[in-house]
Amino acid sequence: MMATPPRPAGAARAAVNAAAILTREIEQRLLAPAVDAVTSDGRKQRWARHKQARRTELILGTMEAVRALGPDVGMDEIAGHVGVSKTVLYRYFTDKNDLATAVSEAFIQTTVLPGLNEALTEELDDFELVRTVIGVYVRTVAQDPNLYRYSVATEHADPGTLAAAIRVFSGAIESTLHSRLTDREAEPGGAATWAFVMIGGVELTVGRWLDDPWVDADQLADELTMLLWGGIAGVIQSGGSTTEFAAAPPRIAPILPEEEA
Repeated sequence: MMATPPRPAGAARAAVNAAAILTREIEQRLLAPAVDAVTSDGRKQRWARHKQARRTELILGTMEAVRALGPDVGMDEIAGHVGVSKTVLYRYFTDKNDLATAVSEAFIQTTVLPGLNEALTEELDDFELVRTVIGVYVRTVAQDPNLYRYSVATEHADPGTLAAAIRVFSGAIESTLHSRLTDREAEPGGAATWAFVMIGGVELTVGRWLDDPWVDADQLADELTMLLWGGIAGVIQSGGSTTEFAAAPPRIAPILPEEEA
């Protein structure tokens, strides 16, 4: 296997830029409902800004309610925890699913993405980058399980929000894989596929682990890293070519009968 080259600063910036561009969709979806069509009327502009600020306050308050009361918290409990009436919540959100969607988007924006972007901008070799990104995700979820369940794994979770988040994560990881494969003069065409496999596998595993934590968070991150790094190493060894990989797949020693062992 080729020696790991230093991480180019340009590749780091490209990865972060890819994530930033894709997150604009989430930001717009988070803030847009709070703003009416604004004319040159100064009073209407001030009211729109007030509504946006108030909506953001209620989203943050709901996040704290979910952390404290659990992912199955109801609107009455949320309102009581935030210190408003349920009528106030319905003034800014059409229903419970609308509020849950806004919370999901805020959770992704304020909790998950900052750690991912920070990991992608560090000067890490390939193995440490994979290990760090997985560790960031696992530990973020482990530290905020109620919000994760509320945002992703409950009946209130919005499929569109999750799909947008996956686009963000996969875009950043795909950009990083593409840059690093290109630096090695390997074929980068499978970067999107491998990015989705990494995200989907990690997300599914972490969701199941929250329900039945069979190991601690650090061990889970290391086990996921072992599997994903093994796949990445195979990709690099074959130059990113599915043809070369199929012609000479990585071999493992066969299991011999006991009498021949």
